[in-house]
Amino acid sequence: MEHHVPIAVTDYNHVRLTVSDIDRSRSFYDSVFGFDVAYAWDPDADEETKKALWFLFGGVIYKFGGGLLGLRPVAPSDDTFAEDRCGLDHLSFTVDTRAALEDAVKTLDELGIAHEGIKDAGPGMSIVEFRDPDNIALELTGPDK
Repeated sequence: MEHHVPIAVTDYNHVRLTVSDIDRSRSFYDSVFGFDVAYAWDPDADEETKKALWFLFGGVIYKFGGGLLGLRPVAPSDDTFAEDRCGLDHLSFTVDTRAALEDAVKTLDELGIAHEGIKDAGPGMSIVEFRDPDNIALELTGPDK
């Protein structure tokens, strides 16, 4: 039997979500999270720029403390996310304090985004669950106190 060496990863680099409408998704992610934009597709860019940014597939890549989050707008307009299919179950972002979770609930309420409030998720952890415009399950995870 051959001995293999496990791959020594140190962290996540990025996550990219497939979305159906980039304008709608950007509006949502911009208003909810306010991430900085690392790269964004510009349909009016010159051909050299478009070739250099081919990896965006017409979307955007945000940067934040946890890494990169991309939105790739290639899903059919009538498609919707389902966590019970192969692939992503949900995406959880970390917040540092219970107060940050409470502030997040206020932000979601102000934006009219449905959520389930702060829930106990086990010893020392609380979560807030909500969904993006394509029904992708999102979560905020923070301390319970």
